[in-house]
Order: sequence, then structure tokens, then C-alpha cells
Amino acid sequence: MDLSSFITSLGTSFVIFLALVLVFTWLSRRPGNAPVYYPNLLLRGLDPWEGRRRGTRSPLGWVRNALAASDADVVAAGGVDAAVYLVFLSSMLSILVFSGIVLLPVLLPIAATDHGLDLTPEKKPNQTSDQSNFSELERLALGNVQKSSMRLWAFLLAVYWVSFVTYFVLWKSYKHVSNLRATARSTPDIKPEEFAVLVRDIPSPPPDETVKDSVDSYFRALHPNTFYRSMVVTDHTKADKIYQEIEGHRKKIARAEVVYAESKTASKPEGTRPTHRTGFLGLIGQKVDTIEYCNEKIKELVPKLEAEQKSTLLEKQQQAAIVFFNSRSAAASASQTLHAQVFDKWTVMEAPEPREIIWPNLPRKIYERQIRQVVIYFIVFLIVVFYTIPITAISAVTTLEKLREKLPFLKVVVDQKAIKTVLQAYLPQLALIVFLALLPSLLMFLSKSEGIPSQSHVVRAASGKYFYFIVFNVFLGYTIGTTLFSSLTTLINNPPAIVGMLARSLPGSATFFLTFVALKFFVGYGLELSRLVPFIIFHLKRKYLCKTEDELRAAWAPGNLGYNTRVPNDMLIATVVLCYSVIAPLIIPFGVAYFALGWLIAKNQVLRVYVPSYESNGRMWPHMHTRIIAALLLYQTTMLGVILLKQFYYAPILIPLLPMSFIFAYVCQMRFYPSFTRTPLEVAQHELKETPNMDAIYSAYIPPCLKPDKLEDLDVFEDAQSRVTSRAPSM
Repeated sequence: MDLSSFITSLGTSFVIFLALVLVFTWLSRRPGNAPVYYPNLLLRGLDPWEGRRRGTRSPLGWVRNALAASDADVVAAGGVDAAVYLVFLSSMLSILVFSGIVLLPVLLPIAATDHGLDLTPEKKPNQTSDQSNFSELERLALGNVQKSSMRLWAFLLAVYWVSFVTYFVLWKSYKHVSNLRATARSTPDIKPEEFAVLVRDIPSPPPDETVKDSVDSYFRALHPNTFYRSMVVTDHTKADKIYQEIEGHRKKIARAEVVYAESKTASKPEGTRPTHRTGFLGLIGQKVDTIEYCNEKIKELVPKLEAEQKSTLLEKQQQAAIVFFNSRSAAASASQTLHAQVFDKWTVMEAPEPREIIWPNLPRKIYERQIRQVVIYFIVFLIVVFYTIPITAISAVTTLEKLREKLPFLKVVVDQKAIKTVLQAYLPQLALIVFLALLPSLLMFLSKSEGIPSQSHVVRAASGKYFYFIVFNVFLGYTIGTTLFSSLTTLINNPPAIVGMLARSLPGSATFFLTFVALKFFVGYGLELSRLVPFIIFHLKRKYLCKTEDELRAAWAPGNLGYNTRVPNDMLIATVVLCYSVIAPLIIPFGVAYFALGWLIAKNQVLRVYVPSYESNGRMWPHMHTRIIAALLLYQTTMLGVILLKQFYYAPILIPLLPMSFIFAYVCQMRFYPSFTRTPLEVAQHELKETPNMDAIYSAYIPPCLKPDKLEDLDVFEDAQSRVTSRAPSM
């Protein structure tokens, strides 16, 4: 890629971003679009237009509002998880700003005033003929510094500077997130999960007892003063299927009644009764009156559901349970206590939120979970390794020379100067972005198959898999793509050789990643802010599909931030910018722009758009911290190899950075991580604003398909799981 293509790429991306911001400003002012641009506010009962007049809102008004919002505002709108994600973005922004303050004014002049490229006119490895002409930007990089030059001292010390800045920022951020989590866990609000623990690996009960009886007697003996009740997990798959069928018929009735009401006119006051066919997709079969048919079906299914509920509660108990305590400090203490002499019996942990429990995974035994985890990790390893084949093919094929060679009929198009410039700027990057969009769903499925009990844990697991995938296959795969398979035997026999391969290949890929980062933050964030795709989908559904309020609400439900893909993609940019921060310091402003825009737009979306589907109180942060350390280690290792290739004899001075990073990560884990896996008692013992309603807490964990119609029926529900009637002790 030459300089004109690079500038064209940046200019086009910036113009697209400005256009999308203007589209957002115009569309978000219209009251009819409030469900697209302000769903979070609407669900919280707030007026999107309160305190500002639509006619005076500037295109940058959302920036001012985002900057003015505090951590408390973010937690109130999107939960602690959203606040922690913003801390991650601001941490990376701080690292790059502090690094750039030193690196840009020091390294750019040192590199620009040397003549290393003039002395080595031959092409670098992994570099095309177009890249060899890109000397204007290469003269601002480490590649322009001569071998063994004393100027390399500046680049060596810059590696130390970036590392120390990263340590400092991460330490401050870990303390901040730890305080956010402690504040959230000590609020006076009553949360059901704080009064419950999840018990797995329950031993088989005696023949004359149910699992419910066994759990009650066990915990009543160990926690006589604080045990409240237990709820045994059941296999309610069949009951849930009947329940969902009933709910489906109720939705059809609500829709049919609206259609029937709309059909009544002055000329035809009796209207037209909605009908449908009972066969496949409503296309074949007997034609019936929708309202009457669905009402009959509900009458048939309700007795079946009641019978299945009784059968499920008594006969389909499984060896896992939710155990409730009468105070959150008692629940926190129980979750941290070793209950059994052997590790594979009575495994106790903090209970997930009711809305995020994955019920089929709860009864899985500890050995099954471990075997599943090993198998899933092996499958992910195969995906990471063998996905490099198509990634390498993309990096090799999506060049104009290859396209002209393999597809001769495209010569007429690609030989035109304007089209050639645009294709050179965007083709490889767009192909890569589309290719990566196919993977997250598979990783979520694999993570759920491990036997993980909660949705938030699944998201964290999938996020880690996706991060390592994109680092190995996008960053490393593209960087050493042409030599990866030809050198596979060498890597197997000598794994440290990958350091030298990276050191030789990274400088030649700098221009690709410069454009990749620019495309991601200009076009990607522009689409995120403008919400054009949700806007189009919502209005199409509202016009042609939605008849009832429930259907309309489902059409504009925004969902959550999607941490399983959002965090790994941000971590990829963080890894790229860190690794190139000293090799090509010009990438730092692009990284600053990416995380600054990302922080602003994500904060706006958290405050106004996205609605959290779970709350893990910042459990994602230790994983983010670990990934940043992994990126830092990759950066330090690569820079050691790069400076060694420059034949600089003082390069081994960088070696101490590697153990320093491991020591820093270990200290952070020992100091902060335990409070993320368990709730400290000093946090859990804070006073509540009111006496907790234990029946409501217990009821929150009952699956909808098993839930009694009235709160007073909870005793009947509990006794249905036991052969011995047991009432909860009064508080």
C-alpha cells in the first residue's frame, strides 16, 4: 500500500464517520425513534427529552452528556459490569496517552533522521512491491534506524517506559474496580443471589428420602441458626416445553384480538375473525378460528402442565440445589466454607442471579465438568491452530495482484486508478472482519457445553477463547502468514524461533494494522453510534410485524453490550498498538483515537441504549487484566527479538521485563483477585434498608414453568419436593 492509498483510507473512513454522526444526530431527535436511541431510559421510566429541547441539541451534545456522567450514573443505567468495561477502555487510553507523550516526540525524530532504509534497499520479508514503496511512513519507524546504532538506546528505554506505565495504570485500575465491586455488594438493596448459595455434587440420598430431604437435614445440621430453605434443581425440560407452548398460544390470542379489533369498521362493524391453518408453518392443514383454537389448546395444556409440575417436583429431582440463608453474611460465609471431607461431594459456591442460571448445567458432576472442560479446550486449540489456514489464504489472496492473476475478468475493474486505490485500502481488512463474524456463536456454544452454571461465566469463558483466537490468527497469523506453514517444522522443533519470526515480520505489517485500527474505530464506532441496522429492523418490524405492545417491546429490546465479542476485539487493538508502539510509534495516535472514541460512545450507549441481561459485579475485570498482561508479555518478547535483530548488543537489558511482568501479575492476583471470587464478610455484613422478604427471595429462583400462581403457595411448592413436610423456621 502506498501513501496515497493510506491517506485515501483514512479520509474515506473519517468522512463515513462524520456522516454517521450527523445521521445519529438527526434521527435521535425524532420522538418516534426514541425506542432505538433511548431504550434504556424508557425502560427505567425516564423521559429522553427531559432537560433539553430537541431544537437546540448540537451534534456533540451526546459527548457533553457522556463526559458529565459519573460512575454512579453508569452503574444505575448499565450495572457494575458496564462500569468495569468503561474502566478497561479508560485504562488502555491512559496507557497509550502516557506512552505517547514520551514516545512520539522522542522516537519519531530519532527514526526520521537516520538512513537505515537507504542502506538496505532490498525488500523486507513478507512485504509486497507496493509496501516497499511506502517509505514515507517507514522512515518514521524503527526500521529506518541502522543496525548497532546508539540510537537504539532510545527504543530500548521506550520499552521500559511503556511497561512501567502499564504497571502503574493497571494497579490503579484494579484498585478502582475492586472498590466498585465492594460498593455494589454492600448496598442496602436486597438482591436474591446474596442470600443464596449453589450446591452441586450432592450425594445420592437413602431410598426413603428425596434429595430435598437430604439437603435440608444436611444444611440444617451445619447452619442451624441461619439456614432458611432449599430448592432442589429438577429436570423441568418437559414442563418448560408445555409452558412455552401455552405462552405461545396466549401471544397468538393477543395478536389475533388486535387484528380482529382493527378489522371492525363503520361499514363492517362485526369485523373479520382471524384464522390460520394448523399445519406446517400455517401453510397447510385445517383452517381454524385463531382465538377459539388457541383458547381450546390452553384449556387442554393447563391440566397437563399442572400434572407435569407435580411429577417434576417429586420424581425428577437432580443432585444440585439452591440453599437460602436468612442473612447475606451467612450466605457469604457458607459459600466460602469447606463442607465435605472429600472435594467431589457437597460443592458450595455463590449462587448466580436467577435470570442468568443455566439450569441444565447445574446437576453435572465435577468429574464430568472437568472432562468436558478438557475436551472443549482441545477443540478450541484445534480451531485456533487450523483456522490459520483460511486466515493465511485471505492475507495472500486479497491482494490486487492475486485477484488479477486468479480472476482475469476483473482486470478491467481493478486496473482503474480510483477503484484500485479504494480496493488496496479496504479489501484485506473488510475480508478479515467479515470472516471473523462467524466465530463467536460457536465459542459461546462450546463454553456453555463445559457445564458452566451461569450466563455471565459463559460470556467470560467465550471471551477468553475469542481473545486468544484473534491474537493468534489475526495478529500473529497475518504477521507471519506467508512463513507460518513453511516454518511449522522449525516451530515444533524449536518453539522460541517464533520470536525471531515475529521480529522479522512485524515491521512489514505495520501499514496493514494502521489501516485496520483506523477502519475499526471510524466505521465501526460510527455504525455503533448511529444504530442504523437496529433502526431499520425496528421500523420494518413495527410497520409489518408488530401488533401488540409485547411484540413492539420485543422489537426494540436492545440487549446488552455483548462482552463476549466486544472485549476481545478491543483487546486485539490493545495488543496490536502495544506491540507496534515502539516499532512504529505513529500507531499510538490511532490507538488513542480508538479507545477515546470507544469510551465516549460506549458510555453513551450504556446510559441510553443497552440493557444488562445479568450482573456479575465486575467479574470480567480479572480476565481483562490477565489479557492485558498477556499482550504486554507478547510486546516485551517481540521487542527483545526486534532489537536483537538490529545487532544491538545491549538488547538483553530487556530480559528482566519478562519476570517483572509475571511478578506484577502474581502480586495483583494475590492482593485483589480473592475478593472477586468470594464476597468478603466485611462487605456482606452491611445493613439492609429493610427486612428481607425471604418468600420473595425464594420465589425469585423458581423457574417460570414451575412457579405457583400465588405467593402463599410456596409452602405447597416446597413440600412437593419432600416426603417429609418441612416448614421454614420463622425469623
